[in-house]
Amino acid sequence: MSHETAKVVFMPSGRRGQFSLGTPLLQIAQSLGVDIDSVCGGRGICGRCQVECAEGNFQKHQIVSSKSHLNELTAAEKKYSEKRKVLAENRRLSCHTLLQGDVVIDVPPESQVHKQIVRKEADLRDITLDSTISLHYIDVEEADMHNPKGDMQRLCEALKLEWELSDLEFDLNLLQKLQPILREGDWKVTAAVYDGKRIVDVWPGFKEKVYGLAIDIGSTTVAAHLCDLHTGEVLNSGSLMNPQIRFGEDLMSRVSYVMMHPEGAGEMTEAIRSGLNKLIEQIVAEIDIPLDDVMELVMVGNPIMHHILLGINPVELGGAPFALATDSAVRTRASDMGITINSGGMIYVLPCIAGHVGADAAGVVLSEEPQLQNEITLLVDVGTNAEIVLGNKDWLMACSSPTGPAFEGAQISSGQRAAPGAIERVRIDPLTKEPRFQVIGSELWSNEAGFEESIKKIGVNGICGSGIIEVIAEMYLAGIISKEGVIDGDLATINPRIIPNDRTFSYVLYDDGSGRPDRVISVTQNDVRQIQLGKAALYAGVRLLMDKMGVTQIDRIRLAGAFGSHIDVKHAMVLGLIPDCPLDNVASAGNAAGTGARIALLNKASRNTIETVVRNIEKIETAVEPKFQDYFVGAMAFPHDTDPFPNLFAVVTKPPEKEKRAEEPVEGSRRRRRRRG
Repeated sequence: MSHETAKVVFMPSGRRGQFSLGTPLLQIAQSLGVDIDSVCGGRGICGRCQVECAEGNFQKHQIVSSKSHLNELTAAEKKYSEKRKVLAENRRLSCHTLLQGDVVIDVPPESQVHKQIVRKEADLRDITLDSTISLHYIDVEEADMHNPKGDMQRLCEALKLEWELSDLEFDLNLLQKLQPILREGDWKVTAAVYDGKRIVDVWPGFKEKVYGLAIDIGSTTVAAHLCDLHTGEVLNSGSLMNPQIRFGEDLMSRVSYVMMHPEGAGEMTEAIRSGLNKLIEQIVAEIDIPLDDVMELVMVGNPIMHHILLGINPVELGGAPFALATDSAVRTRASDMGITINSGGMIYVLPCIAGHVGADAAGVVLSEEPQLQNEITLLVDVGTNAEIVLGNKDWLMACSSPTGPAFEGAQISSGQRAAPGAIERVRIDPLTKEPRFQVIGSELWSNEAGFEESIKKIGVNGICGSGIIEVIAEMYLAGIISKEGVIDGDLATINPRIIPNDRTFSYVLYDDGSGRPDRVISVTQNDVRQIQLGKAALYAGVRLLMDKMGVTQIDRIRLAGAFGSHIDVKHAMVLGLIPDCPLDNVASAGNAAGTGARIALLNKASRNTIETVVRNIEKIETAVEPKFQDYFVGAMAFPHDTDPFPNLFAVVTKPPEKEKRAEEPVEGSRRRRRRRG
């Protein structure tokens, strides 16, 4: 060991160097570019720069490392343990730990700036933490008659001197409250800086934590997740029914409302912003966090939700050419939108991809990263308008398809939203045609002992989206409906569950035996048609992208959104809702749009990533593509009229072909679906 210098190796980065004895470990780490956290500027206050000294002979590094090669515990470290949090055994504050000999220093995960956290919602991938909001503890030069500078200038000089932050902007509201804060903190304050460019708030003394919210604004539901911007941890979540529903259940009905009532755009903007404020207040109050500590919101939503949120009239999205007001990301002050978080708080809204492929789809792309995949990947977010992205690292394309509301239980005779008592899982015996099912709120199947007792309080009330997918797929596999989607009336003579319904037939899924027609849950021929129309539109959109891209096979499929989270992928493929693909490569992406919002909240580099990716996605408008109608017609059959689906039928028994029957046409089956937003 040298008497004047010593070797230091930092793990897990492996960065190393030789430094003068007496040099603080934090200073050494910073000079080597080691990923180590510090907010207080080496004062021993924040405790974020903790490290551990490894003991032993490290042949690989040619170092004998020992705790005795560091200085003794300092007064500042002892004070930290007494006043804030006791240092764990073998932990040191690197800002007050001086090099005295050769050492190997471990930087634990909680001391790293770019910590890795596991996101269960997105295939257990990691988010590298690097928020746009950074906290900086500083000593500001006191006001002095002999050095006449403004207090804001003194603050900026301290940030430049101690944190190398220069040319910082600030708002009037911060200037108005700065002087009392400086004096209350005895000229020691913590400044919050946005993206290294703007001072957004200042607190007296040392402040350790601030928070942000990732929000997915859906046409039906608004979901928000409160995150600690230092750890990335989701501290609380909440949701509310989108208050715009009173203006119309689906997107295009809301646009129609604005067309008929010009003041409607402002009313809907006020409704969603007011709803957001109530939701945010509720989420922070539940865990006793000051609302003023929420510094940023990151939001996603479909194009119409995006425009209404930002106070942009959505009527241009109601008809060709479906023009967006902007397809760039939006950065703005929360106060400019009337969102009541910190007065200096900021809002970031992910970019929209196209007129009917929104910031929510961009969130899915950010979460699932198809641009990094070798495999041809299909991302589908199913709603009243399905948003579709297809491609890989070489090429991404996007479009939307007007699937209609049937997948959410609307326009289905016994359909309902997912709620207790809704049938969500169905299996039908191919021989007896007898069904068994599960309802939301009970873990038992309908043929299991105790089922009736388990549903006494909730009942069996209808069929939700995942239930209607499964029952129609099971009806096809059981031979109750033909490839063309016709319920086989010949079965009515041998099975009481197939009953006449005007000039068509229905399948009785549940009858409580009361004799009341409203207590019978059945699947009608029109229900089958509504699902056919929706799934054909989705499949046609996918086939159109495949045709444009020149591919015949998809390697990987991810289904996003609440519907995608609950749908059984095998049944979705049986219907032909999605193209043929190895079933092991088809999975739910969960709330991938919301996950994308979380990524953008916690990692500022991801914002540049998604903005670049979105600019390079090729947009296809299905409304003007002649082939869309051809693909639509072929996709009406189960699972498809001509596509063979070899992967599916390698694991699922294909039912025998039925003889085609004449059938009375059902309204809507012979015309192309109208776009629903």
